[in-house]
Amino acid sequence: MFKEFILDDFENSAKNLEILIDENKKELEELLKIEEKTYDNFVVPYQIMGERLEQFCTPIFHIDSVKNSENTQKIYDECLPLISIYGSQLSSNEKVYTAFKDIQSKYNSTLNIEQQKVLENEIRDFALGGCGLSDEKKQELEKINLELSELGKQFSQNLLDATNAWEMIVENEEDVKEIPSSDLEAAKFTDEDGKVKYTFTLQMPSYIAYITYGTSREKREELYKGYNTRAPQNGQLIEKILKLKEQEANLLGFDNYAKLSLATKMAKTEDEVINFLYELAKYSQDKAHEELEEVRALAKEDGVDDLQSYDLAYYSQKLKEAKYDIDEEYYRPYFEKDSVLNGLFDFLYKIFNIKFNIVDAPAWDEKATVYEISENGKPTARLYVDLEARKDKRGGAWMNNWHSHSLIDDKQQLPTAYIVCNFPTSSDTSPSLLRHSDVVTLFHEMGHALHHILSKVGQPFVSGINGVAWDTVEFPSQFLEYFSYDKDVLKMFAKHYKTNEVLDDAAIDKLIKARNFQSSLSTIRQIEFALFDFKLHQELYNEEQTQELLDTIREEISVIKPPVYSRFQNGFSHIFAGGYAAGYYSYKWAEVLSADAYYLFIENGVFNEQLASKYKEIVLGKGGSIDMNELYYQFASRKPDIKSLLKIDGIIS
Repeated sequence: MFKEFILDDFENSAKNLEILIDENKKELEELLKIEEKTYDNFVVPYQIMGERLEQFCTPIFHIDSVKNSENTQKIYDECLPLISIYGSQLSSNEKVYTAFKDIQSKYNSTLNIEQQKVLENEIRDFALGGCGLSDEKKQELEKINLELSELGKQFSQNLLDATNAWEMIVENEEDVKEIPSSDLEAAKFTDEDGKVKYTFTLQMPSYIAYITYGTSREKREELYKGYNTRAPQNGQLIEKILKLKEQEANLLGFDNYAKLSLATKMAKTEDEVINFLYELAKYSQDKAHEELEEVRALAKEDGVDDLQSYDLAYYSQKLKEAKYDIDEEYYRPYFEKDSVLNGLFDFLYKIFNIKFNIVDAPAWDEKATVYEISENGKPTARLYVDLEARKDKRGGAWMNNWHSHSLIDDKQQLPTAYIVCNFPTSSDTSPSLLRHSDVVTLFHEMGHALHHILSKVGQPFVSGINGVAWDTVEFPSQFLEYFSYDKDVLKMFAKHYKTNEVLDDAAIDKLIKARNFQSSLSTIRQIEFALFDFKLHQELYNEEQTQELLDTIREEISVIKPPVYSRFQNGFSHIFAGGYAAGYYSYKWAEVLSADAYYLFIENGVFNEQLASKYKEIVLGKGGSIDMNELYYQFASRKPDIKSLLKIDGIIS
């Protein structure tokens, strides 16, 4: 029923990919010979070909992220140009483009909504892929796409290599006296002379531990500087990436890459995005200044008169503890990784009537676990979960889709997906104990996974997250995050790993009250990133001008400026090595949807069966088959209100 995660003949992946691509090309030639092309005899087999290729490539590229090595890099580098060239050639194939338009023209009125959406998306994407261009310009576009793929991979690899190469040794016990015991134990080692020392790295669990609790201001800056000056060679890559994206946009008839990006999004104009971000900033800036002044006042009591970016997490944590009496370390024994995950499964069963059961199936690491999802006793999906940090894993957290739900010719394909995080590592003597922020991250990625694996759409190209506008794809993930602060939900899994004692009401109330701690500062930071990203793709910038643009936005928007040596952009993989170019605003755009949706649950009850069923059926079940603005209206019977987000974040009352 499910394809197992076994990379047969991994060493020959490129060779096998070539064979598969050749098979697809031959099959496409045969399809194009059909005189009377219809949806069933042309579009359906075309989708099956695309799915087949996606299912072959996804594990290969996934392995490079979760078990990175020289060998996985080599195989990735061999496969990337093959898939990039094939994708480029296919997306500019005039005959396929014409076939889709003819089918739409002749048969659209006889097709269902899903089928109509597949045609609509494909015709749009073929136009964006270069159909209508001269052969010379198509070749130019193909070359650009290949180079962009290679530069994105190089950007990401540079970042991973720089992260893994850097470490900070701390010898003075005074400098680590505030580090939580579990983090300190993970950092501890004994040198060859028998002296106990501590290693801190740029891996997220380690970085967060010292930047938040490290007593030494000098060491905090050393760590911060190491993180924010990683991969300086990426500065030149950014310049090349921006130039190529500008060329791509111009070739396709757009003034800039921002306009090209919006062609596939819910937001339709540049002004709509810019105005949206400035409106959020207008509501948030004054309160962000107030929040920062609170931190400055506390730092001054400690003799720090010039609060810097590398001080912010440290003194913010002290302020948070003072305001809410919250000690992150107190909570971590209640958030043991497996307990949290199983509790999340219990919650999802209660709200969506879906069950998660461990299955004995191969994965890429001994700590990656495979689950089968069932609804009403029937298996409906499979989920791979890999939560702990390790050196050969790319940093951050993400969801990857592998198979998409489909129902073609009475043959059902069940969906599969991966959830990957970088939580503290467990050992034979100590479990993986999470911060509440880690719990939020897990809920977030599970929201993405549910969006894909609960799809009931029959056409694979618009099933799950496929075909969902990029600026709304974060909606289901952010929506699920809110439940990680609900008292009844927390009580389902917040249990001490030694005593099984449930986290008490007072401690939970503190967490809930602290949720909006520095929410305005956080919002301003996200707006800074989003404006930088969007404006960066409206004009052409070189490396120096890129920094100048970021500095200008910070002068206008931000309330605290980083040190002059900071080169945040060189690590901004979301837009230079991911899919968020001219789309980072999507996080906030989608957050308006998620906040407004959650308000319905606040008003009607967290475990409201009817409302949850409606959300599952409409928002999750219909995937990308209908535009999200229409789906949202079907679900909520109203348009989303930006003030819902501002209220939930405590920015307005």
